[in-house]
Formats: sequence, C-alpha cells, structure tokens
Amino acid sequence: MRAVSITVWLLLALLAGCAAPLPDTNAEDVSFALMGDTPYNDAEVRALDALIDDMNARDLAFVVHVGDITSGRGPCTDAWFKARQRQYQRLRHPFILLPGDNDWVDCHRSGFDPMERLDKMRRLFHSGDESIGQRTIRLERQSSNPLFAEYREHVRWIAADVVFIGLNVQGSNNNLGRTPAMDEEHRWRMVAVLAWLDEGMTLARERRLAGAVIMVQANPNFEARYRRRAGVGDGFEVFREALRAHALRFGRPILFVHGDTHLYEQDRPLNDPSTGKPIENFVRVGVPGSPQVRWLKAGISRERSGVFAITPAAPATAPSY
Repeated sequence: MRAVSITVWLLLALLAGCAAPLPDTNAEDVSFALMGDTPYNDAEVRALDALIDDMNARDLAFVVHVGDITSGRGPCTDAWFKARQRQYQRLRHPFILLPGDNDWVDCHRSGFDPMERLDKMRRLFHSGDESIGQRTIRLERQSSNPLFAEYREHVRWIAADVVFIGLNVQGSNNNLGRTPAMDEEHRWRMVAVLAWLDEGMTLARERRLAGAVIMVQANPNFEARYRRRAGVGDGFEVFREALRAHALRFGRPILFVHGDTHLYEQDRPLNDPSTGKPIENFVRVGVPGSPQVRWLKAGISRERSGVFAITPAAPATAPSY
C-alpha cells in the first residue's frame, strides 16, 4: 500500500534481524516461500522474473503471495492482472495468492469499481479447488459453505502438521470509512473472515496440530499508528481481538504473516491482557515489498520447540534487457 525508501527498509530490516524471535531455516520438514507487495511497475515485473527463476531452483513445497500485485494507483486493468497470472504460472511450485488492497479496494483511484475488480481476482486466481502454478495442491475454500459462497479467496490447507489459513483482510483501514457501500462490504466480509478463522483454529485444536499459519495482506494496525478521519472506526479492532483470543486458547505456535508495510519484520505484537506481556506463541512476520522484489524462506520442523523458521532471501535484480 505504501512506498518505503530503501534506506529506511534496510535500517528496519537490520533492527528486525537483531531482535528476530525465529531462527534461520536449516533442517526443515517442509520449506516454503512467502512474498507480497510486488510487482508495482515494469521494472519490478522484470525483477520478479528473476525472483521466480530463483524460487524455481529451490526445493519448496509452495509459494504464498499475501497480496498487492499492483501499486496503490494501479494499473488495475484486466491486461495487468492476466499478465501477472501468466507470470506466476511460471512457478514450478504451487502458488497461492491472497487479494491485496491495491488489487481491488484502492482501484477506485484509477476509475474502477472495487467489487468488480475483486470479482475479477476471484475468477483469475481463485477458481477451482487447487492452487495455480505448474504443480498444484488442493485447497479448501470457504465458498464450499453456501453461507459464504462468494469468499473463494478464503483458503486452507495442512502441511507438515500445520494448518495454513488465508484471509481477505485489507490495508486502507480494511475498506472501512470510504463509502456506505464499502462499509457494508467490510461488515459482511469480516463475518466471513472471523468464521473462517474460527473454523481453521478449531480444526488445529481438535487435531492437536503442531502450529498454525495465518496469512493476510494488511498489517492490522498492531502498532496503533494509522490515522483515520474523525468518526471512522478501526477496521482491524475486531480482527486483532480474535487473533489474541485464538493465540491464548491454542497455546501452540502461530505464525502471522502480512504485507502492506513493505518491511521485513519479526516480533510478538500481541499482549496477554492478564499479564501485560507479549503472547509468546504468536509471532508476526511482515514480508518485504516494493521497491524490494524479495522473498522469505520459511520452514517447519516438528522437532523445533517453536516449529517455524525464517530466512530472508537476497533481493532479486532485474535482467539487463
């Protein structure tokens, strides 16, 4: 959603690395890639091709993009979206894309109807019950429930005794406070988000899974620094409280992955209200984004007490052509 200078990015990435709660990847049961907030322009499209070549050379179970395949000013055109679909199809690994606010919420800035753009994203990237990519994995979709038939982007799968839960939670205050129609969209979508989150975490508890990965586009304002117009509510408050409740009840490791801030970061942003201390089993990882074209290697080991590991990969550089 927002651009960040490379100097600031490097400084905050260094600071995040100094206090990183997760170890580097090493001997993993499963390794996978995390990325987001790219490509925003033609130069990043070329760098993304190099990034895909890099990921194709790695042994990865799948690749997750947490959203924003265009900038906050577009392009939001069919041509751009279809070109990204073709580009990501180059991945030899299963590829799961979540919607980002730039992909639909903010498309009104370039003259598009946000809901029509979300429908286009659903048809291009969320049709069928498998991922895209040259190799695919089967996904559970919330849309299999007639009560939530439109929310095809809400996905779930299990790998290495860990449940992965993908949700449509957006930057731009989660689409709350711009128009009455979008406020209504926000309310109904959050009913679906909370229901899908509850279902996934209930599954994790009942099956006594080793951990959970929750993935969204938005940084849900953990730092309470987003400014809103007078009278506009916090579009993330209910979601943050749901995350807190699930983390405390589950008790085992949760990796929460988001984009939106374009910075690589790791921390424990939720506090236990009974102690005022961070909830130790809930770790947030923010993926880097534009102008960086970069991915994070993540791993799962059931022999590791914290289950998860993260290693940032080097930034991709665009070919010289």
